[in-house]
Amino acid sequence: MKYQKTDIDGLYLITPEIFKDERGIFFEGWKQDSFNKNVINTKFLQDNISISKKGVLRGLHYQIEKPQGKLIKVNQGCIYDVAVDLRKNSETYGKWYGVELSSKNMKQFWIPKGFAHGFYVISDMAEVVYKVDEEYYPAYEQCILWNDKYLDIAWPISNGPILSTKDKLGINFVDAKKLT
Repeated sequence: MKYQKTDIDGLYLITPEIFKDERGIFFEGWKQDSFNKNVINTKFLQDNISISKKGVLRGLHYQIEKPQGKLIKVNQGCIYDVAVDLRKNSETYGKWYGVELSSKNMKQFWIPKGFAHGFYVISDMAEVVYKVDEEYYPAYEQCILWNDKYLDIAWPISNGPILSTKDKLGINFVDAKKLT
């Protein structure tokens, strides 16, 4: 696996070594000791799976208590994945990083605790799998508006996205509770 740091401390793109032949492909999608050695020593508690149609935007979500680290990958389709730094003492506080993840490029995106996360489905359908290192606590969940003017995220959206009620009711970044 190749571990590539992004310009925001703590965020990594992970690309597996892919073996191809006439039968198809093979790669290691996850390897605990490699991840712990190259990124951070963590233990994942569960895998979550999201299947969404084209135009769906989920996020920007985070937990104010018991924040989650997430390792994101796409098993089918293509998404634009975004992480927003909510760490008050970070040099990149309030900055975002976006990356296209797909079943073709097979990249994974590590988002540590202290970030809001969201994604937009580019393909007709996308199956997104993400490992988390903390339980989900609905009472602690917060949502920042996907189109917050302060953040000015460059989503690859041509028409208005399909949003859940929760995501429509998100708050502005300046009003959001920050993480330490």
